[in-house]
Order: sequence, then C-alpha cells, then structure tokens
Amino acid sequence: MNDDNRRMVVVSNRLPAVIHPNEDRWEIEAGSGGLVTALEPVVQAHQGLWIGWPGCSEEAPVEALLEQFGQQRGYRLLPVPLSEDQVQGYYHGFSNETLWPLFHDLLGHCRFDTGTWKVYREVNDLFARVMADQLSESDLVWVHDYQLVLVGDCLRRLGCHQRLGYFLHIPFPSPDLLRRLPWKDEILRGLLAYDLIGFQTLRDRRNFVNGAAQLPEVTIIGRQRYHTLLQVGERVVRAGHFPISIDVSDFERRARAPEVDEAAWYLHENLEGRQLILGIDRLDYTKGLQERFLAFERALEICPEMRGKSSLLQIVVPSRTDVPEYQRHKEMLDRETGRINSRFAEAGWVPIHYLYRSLDPVQLLAHYRACEIALITPLRDGMNLVAKEYCACSLDNNGVLILSEFAGAADQMGRDALLVNPYDIDGTAEAICRAFHMPQEERQRRMRRLRQDLRRNDVHRWVDLFMRNLLAVSHRH
Repeated sequence: MNDDNRRMVVVSNRLPAVIHPNEDRWEIEAGSGGLVTALEPVVQAHQGLWIGWPGCSEEAPVEALLEQFGQQRGYRLLPVPLSEDQVQGYYHGFSNETLWPLFHDLLGHCRFDTGTWKVYREVNDLFARVMADQLSESDLVWVHDYQLVLVGDCLRRLGCHQRLGYFLHIPFPSPDLLRRLPWKDEILRGLLAYDLIGFQTLRDRRNFVNGAAQLPEVTIIGRQRYHTLLQVGERVVRAGHFPISIDVSDFERRARAPEVDEAAWYLHENLEGRQLILGIDRLDYTKGLQERFLAFERALEICPEMRGKSSLLQIVVPSRTDVPEYQRHKEMLDRETGRINSRFAEAGWVPIHYLYRSLDPVQLLAHYRACEIALITPLRDGMNLVAKEYCACSLDNNGVLILSEFAGAADQMGRDALLVNPYDIDGTAEAICRAFHMPQEERQRRMRRLRQDLRRNDVHRWVDLFMRNLLAVSHRH
C-alpha cells in the first residue's frame, strides 16, 4: 500500500478517541485496543479519515474536541452521533443480543427481535449517509466488525463506487447456524456489497462462502489458498482470511521497561514459591470462565502436588455491567471462586486470586511477564489477542500457553501451545498439570517458536496484506 497515495477511510463502531467529563469540563484522550494500534499509523500516513460513534452524551463539544485531537494525531475524525434509543437498539440490542451470541455459536443466548433489527438497519444507513458526503472517488474504505455489516450495501445504494473493504473481527457461523437468523439473507447480501471481505480464519471464510453460495445470484468462480472469488451479478467479490495480530516489537519494548520489571518481580515476590497461572478476560459468557474454574479445581484434585505450589490469577475486566445476564454471570464467578478457595485454601496459600477490574498498562505487562502459564480458554473467539500479547511479553521464553481450540489464534499457535477443548473439564485439567510439570527445555523451545512466528506475522503485516488485497480486487460497479 506504500506506493499508493489514496486516502484511507476507516469506519468502526467507536472512534479511536474517548471523550469524558472531568469535573467542569470535557476531555479527550486516545482510545486503546488492538484495532487503534494497528490502523492509526496507516491512517496517519495517508492523512486519512476515521468515522465512528463518539460514545458520549450530546452535550459534549464533540466537533471541537475531535478537531483538536485530529490535529495532534495527523488525521481527521468524523463523528456519527447516535441517540440513546439508537445505541440501545443497534448496539446493545441487535449487535450484542443477536449477532454476538449467534456468531460465537451460542444460540441459547440469542434474542431475535424485529425492533432491534430495524434500528440496526437505520444506524448502518446513518453511518453510510454521514460517510457518503465525505468520500472522494479514489478513497479506499475499510469498514470494521459486526456492528456495521450493512454499511457497504447502504453506500452502494447511495451511489458510492469506491473500493470497499470489510473485516469481521469475530467468528462467522456455519450456514446451518446462520439459518436461524430471520434476516440472514440481508446480512449475507450486505457483506457481498463489499469488494473484499476479510475473516480471521479459514474456517470463518469457508462458513461465509458456503452460506453465500446458497443465494441464487452467487457463484463460486475460484478458490485459492488465502481467498475465494465469488461472482455476484456482474461483480467479483473476494473473500479472504487475514488473521489479525499485535505490534510485537512494541509489546517487547514496553515489557522490558524497568517499571514493568519491578512490578513483575513484586508480583512474584508476594506469591513466592509457586507457578502463577494467568487468566485475563472481559466479563462475557463466551470466555468460558466457569469451565476454566472447574478445570483448575479438577487439576488440584488429580495433581495434588500443585496445591500450595500454583495459583490462578484471574483478571475479569468489567463489561456491560448494566445487563442482567452479565450481572448473573459475575455472581456465578464470585460463588465459584469462593467455593473452590474454601475447599482447597491452606495457611499462606489461596488457589484462585480473582480480580474484578481492569489493569493499567504497567500491571498488565507485569502479569504477562510474571506468570509461567497462560490459561486462555474461550468457548469461541475470533482471534484472542491476549494469547499473542502473553507470548510477546514472555521475554525469557519461559511461559506455557494453554489455548482453546475454538479461539482463532489456535490455527496459528496450535503447534506449540497446549490446545484444549474448554468444554472438556478433565482434558483441560490434564493440560494444566502438564504445563505445571513441563521441563524448562520444552517450555523454552515451544515459546521461542511461538514468538518467532509472531514476529513474522505481526499487525503491520496484517494491515499490509489486507490493503494489498483490496487494491488487487477487480472493481466494477
């Protein structure tokens, strides 16, 4: 993409800036997260435009704050203002009560509601109308994630002919599961309006292609290693898989900082003489936290030498705290922690250290560095960047990664991680015992290979690969 001077337009649910009140005034600061880290340098390099919901109430001086922020960062930010009802229906409703559980294979959590579907369509159309006024003919447009599936189709109907790319950060369901969605054809046709549709894994790409091929206007005209070509009327659409990654060198550099070193030492000093097992997740039913606690409990039963010699440090980052289902999930985790600790705790040793809060950057990196084992066992995950962050920060190559086979990261990291089925409590417990007893030489060999592969396939390669594919796609509207 380096030799192409076109402007890059990124579209995501949230802008890469956080606006919040501080006493009697409003402040703006940079957002965090993998997407911002990955895309901001490219948007800056192309004096680009980032479009999204500002995520604050209407009384905030959004335009002035975003202009100030954009001047500092070297690109423009364009807000899509949403009412409280729109946020409720489009984001909390259809995006997170319908698409999120369905795409994570958890049908029992799905809510199919015509009202929230209508708001979802309305908001996607609003995004497209805000964008259409801003686009020039040569722009490259990259839309992100499940909240904005229909934006491409809305843009086409408004007469926009730009190259449109789309990337789905979460899994894509099998055709059989997608059939449950009353609006599946609209979702599939919405995706087919883009020139390039990117998925995390080959499985996700195949699921989409097999679903789309059931539409009468779609024909598969070519399959290659990394993408499939679909004929849609007179257009050719490319569906590819591009596993997202992290800025590995940045994580390594920050993990070496003296304050991280000190915090990691302090963490281990407080929990001396034991192997630390790290779990770090948002509060969400897809993360397999109950199953993880049960597997750790089982490991303590079948591997009694772990008692007093290992502890699970489980960080749960608060999320959607106002949603009753998430409140119940937290209450269940509180109960399980109390039950397991009361069953196994001894003087000077507690099996599970459970923290319900987010960690600041130094503490996060210190936890990655201090823990000998990472237990990353989602029931389903698009990728799971925590697995990659943990490996990048294992500077002494001493960590063991236990990873769910249902995380997208398993496709790349499965050879050197210990893969588990999180529903298999005994199997996961055995993997925990194996990691606890793993010889130093094997630990280092596995982690060294994981980190070498990460360096080869970092986030910059992900962006470059996607943009080169977008430029290469045959383009006719």
